[in-house]
Amino acid sequence: MKLKVLPTVIALLASCVILFGGWFMYRSYAMESPLANQINKVQGVESVHSDFSSDKVTVDLALKNDASIRDIYDLIAKSKVVSGRQVELNVSSDSSPELEKWWSSALFDIAQAMETHQYSAIPTQLQEKAKSLSGLTAESEMDDQNVYIRLVDGSNSKYIILPRVPAGMGVWPNEQVH
Repeated sequence: MKLKVLPTVIALLASCVILFGGWFMYRSYAMESPLANQINKVQGVESVHSDFSSDKVTVDLALKNDASIRDIYDLIAKSKVVSGRQVELNVSSDSSPELEKWWSSALFDIAQAMETHQYSAIPTQLQEKAKSLSGLTAESEMDDQNVYIRLVDGSNSKYIILPRVPAGMGVWPNEQVH
């Protein structure tokens, strides 16, 4: 039995279009759109774009000054369409050179508090350092995954998400196991 080339190629192309088109439609309408609709309802969200992979959900956000990044992260992590995937947020906001300079000067103290798991010191350190830049509001929130920092200076804002990494069990990296 001899197969005809043209009908075989047409059937193959039609199958690919149906399979990949169905997969794209499912991903777009059953996963990405419902998540974006949920996030867009949160106060302070300007725009959302999400990308799903098998083990991770990447969400690109544009936020206004009054957004609560912790609430947004919590909403995404608890969403049914995320279903156990790792959540990665990329936040864009209207920062300024003054905010960036202030953050780089405050970063050492915040990093030290994070490293020593002294999370309760972070709000105090932010408030003390905020006095050095007139009009700066520094707020922090925390959950079991991350520490969220929001810096607002007039119409400029900066959002920082610092992961809380639990202390690991085992030997130090420079110790030898015998």
